Amino acid sequence: MAASRGAAGPPARGDTECILEPLSLPESPGGVDAVESSPYVPCIFCKECYVLAEQNQLLKHMIIEHKLVIADVKLVADFRSYILHWKRRFAEQPITDFCSVIRTNSKAPLEEQDNYFLLCDALPEDRLLREQLQQKKLREILEQQQQERYDTSFHSVCMFCDQEFTGNRSVLLNHMAREHAFNIGLPDNIVNCYEFLAVLQGKLDNLQCLYCEKIFRDKNTLKDHMRKKQHRRINAKNKEYDKFYIINYLEFGKSWEEVQSEDDRELLDNLEEDWSDWEEHPVCAVCLFCEQQADTTEKLYLHMQKSHGFHFPKIKSEHGLNFYQQVKLVNFIRREIHHCRCYNCQEKFESKGGLISHMEETKHIAFLPARSTWDQPQYYFPTYENDTLLCTLSDSEDVITEDQSEEVPVVSEDISSLKALKQSSVLNQLLCEENKSQKKF
Repeated sequence: MAASRGAAGPPARGDTECILEPLSLPESPGGVDAVESSPYVPCIFCKECYVLAEQNQLLKHMIIEHKLVIADVKLVADFRSYILHWKRRFAEQPITDFCSVIRTNSKAPLEEQDNYFLLCDALPEDRLLREQLQQKKLREILEQQQQERYDTSFHSVCMFCDQEFTGNRSVLLNHMAREHAFNIGLPDNIVNCYEFLAVLQGKLDNLQCLYCEKIFRDKNTLKDHMRKKQHRRINAKNKEYDKFYIINYLEFGKSWEEVQSEDDRELLDNLEEDWSDWEEHPVCAVCLFCEQQADTTEKLYLHMQKSHGFHFPKIKSEHGLNFYQQVKLVNFIRREIHHCRCYNCQEKFESKGGLISHMEETKHIAFLPARSTWDQPQYYFPTYENDTLLCTLSDSEDVITEDQSEEVPVVSEDISSLKALKQSSVLNQLLCEENKSQKKF
């Protein structure tokens, strides 16, 4: 066969030009420009590349292999752009033109000494680069936040009750704050809301408490823990959440804790200033039966009377409710409304709207059930953790309890003569009466 092939002469031109399998272009031409289009972050000095999530591995590599230390990396707004900039600059000029040199083991023999290079914002070019990256990031974040504020295509599910919400993100965030006492902040202070909610949902799916971050064996145990320990909140010290709050992008080189501590120091420094023109920020309280809010209790009471027929001041006066009884009544009503149950006839409804319509039509909303129903110790505890109405309640000056039907003056006894006091004290009479009643039995 080999001889016959050789005898056949040179192959025809068409045979040599046949392509029997697909060809491949070079995956990436060399150079910094090619690296910029890659999803990886390159080493400043060599061809090693790491995904952005492995940022710490890259930093470790540059310290061990190239003796380069980058200061305050956590405050670099765009780590990849930062690395690419210095990769270009170090290719143009020696590293010693930019970095401070730190010599270790300076007292040891020369061969045992090491030189490390420090790249930090003390270098004007480095500081300018960090500021530019910060400004660029801030613009992107503000544009994203503005888009989310007016986005009406939002769709998500409450992580506590599985209720679906569509429209604007504020609907879901306000629901979780109001119905589940889970408040992650004002909607306008949050950015990348979808990602934020996904991170929180992921922790709950992994049976992890959002505050103490402990892992539990099942969902019910986790829910009980978060409710009893009041852990329905996020851990402010967890840096994972920083990227979801606008405040962390506002000032170059400062986290929200540093910004807040500066505000506190300014407040302490200004304590001696004149506060005569200061006006208290109004605290909004929520209606017992709907989502209407008011900045004063008078406005809220007027709304409940006109819109629902519930006259709170009149009920307080007629029943002689002191402060603690008012607290229990408010928490009782909140609990029943939350369960969509009429607090007079105990009928349950599918929705809060159906319940309120029933209570207004039957006038059940205007009358309280028996005192023994709501005047219970369990209602000392708020139904909603952030119920501002409880902070505005007060004892009425014209409410008179049964034991205070008339003002009784209290006059102290004269103790100048203890012997005479013992003989004439009213306690003697009370003791005699007590002894007589015991002999009868």
